[in-house]
Amino acid sequence: MLCPHPSTSESRAEQAHALCLRLLTARSRTRAQLAGQLAKRGYPDDVADAVLDRLAAVGLINDADFAEQWVQSRRVRTGKANRVLAAELKTRGVDADVIAEALDGVDAADERARAERLVAQKLRRESLVDSDDNKVMRRLVGMLARRGYSQSVAVAVVTEGLAAERERRRV
Repeated sequence: MLCPHPSTSESRAEQAHALCLRLLTARSRTRAQLAGQLAKRGYPDDVADAVLDRLAAVGLINDADFAEQWVQSRRVRTGKANRVLAAELKTRGVDADVIAEALDGVDAADERARAERLVAQKLRRESLVDSDDNKVMRRLVGMLARRGYSQSVAVAVVTEGLAAERERRRV
């Protein structure tokens, strides 16, 4: 006689699959993030691995694509440097080789140009008439540091940007 209900492991796998699909509907996630959510909800490792392998096979989980999209969006929207982007991807469970590949297309000149644009945007809103240059310098260098730029790059970019903005306002 056939059992009308699927086995418990099959139903747990379907529940885990449905959970992963709900999570992926909200936003893209890494395999490690989904594995963490499944573990948090008490799904056994063998069920989680089977579900995650199934999702990866149909292309719903792809850490390389996730990393590439993450780097693109975070660089454009927030101006983060490679160092911070790599740390963010690592906390999301992306493999170091995948991180390196995603960051491979960004060179030091691109990073510096992005830092220059960030400083120029901030300086346009800054009142430099009676301001203390050291105060502005500290604030802008801190802003770049929080985005992961090295101190030497930050100081050089802010110094050049401040001089350029003062010259622009003089004309």
